[in-house]
Amino acid sequence: MADNTFDGRDVGALSDSYLAQIKKKRLLNFITLVLFLALLMSGFYTADRRNAGGFWDGLGNIFDFPASMFSEAIERAPLMPGYLIKYFPSLIETVNIAAAATLFGGLLGLFMSLLVTRGFAPVPWLVGPLRRVLDILRAIPEIVIALVLIFLLGGGPVPAMIAIALHSIGALGKLFSEVNENASMKPVDGLASVGANWTQRMWLGVIPQVAPNYLSYALLRFEINIRASAILGFVGAGGIGYDLRNTMSWGVGKYDEAAAIFILLFLTIVVVDQLSGMLRNRLTHGAATPQVTL
Repeated sequence: MADNTFDGRDVGALSDSYLAQIKKKRLLNFITLVLFLALLMSGFYTADRRNAGGFWDGLGNIFDFPASMFSEAIERAPLMPGYLIKYFPSLIETVNIAAAATLFGGLLGLFMSLLVTRGFAPVPWLVGPLRRVLDILRAIPEIVIALVLIFLLGGGPVPAMIAIALHSIGALGKLFSEVNENASMKPVDGLASVGANWTQRMWLGVIPQVAPNYLSYALLRFEINIRASAILGFVGAGGIGYDLRNTMSWGVGKYDEAAAIFILLFLTIVVVDQLSGMLRNRLTHGAATPQVTL
């Protein structure tokens, strides 16, 4: 019978090996931290030099704009309701851009996710190339796509909607494909056994299983797209961001209107965040069942 007992020398050697690995790991972590800090400082130094060395000179003025905006907003507080009404249509345009982009991005992202999910894809050899397409759509910022589209199509909400929709396809396609991987194959196999085609298998066998997660991710993306559509307004893509850029560019005398726009954006994001959070909770966890006491 083999002797499986360890003597003191084996335990000591095992302990020494473990301590050596711990020291090696700590050394590698320390080297990685030093390299990260060196790259961070180098990048900051390069950015400061390209900014004509103006970072430290302008650091003391960082609160000048907020102070001027708040002082004008307080001074002209009676005019604030009128400003809110004035810019409310632009806010609606921003929300519409985000909603349309989320709708198109969600639908196309859903279709792409089914094409790139292994086990569900109708053409397996297309899974890799289509995944790279989703990676590219996620990697390119919305503002870059919007600038190109504005050059081609002119300013307005349409370039912003297309830019945000393309980015949403990449993001939601990736998230939806990960959700698809958790779906059970039993309904799909059952539908295949009775002659259902690919579209019927996906529509009846996969989507009903994961639809709550789809909607949850789409609502979360809608929140992100509202912020993105407001930012794209700064490059001439319409919406409330365009008005915010104009008021900030005007300078003193328009800061109270900029404050009104910030208030509208803040309230919209808070309301959308709370509503979508409630809907996501109901979709993922279900409504609470009322208890009946007899």
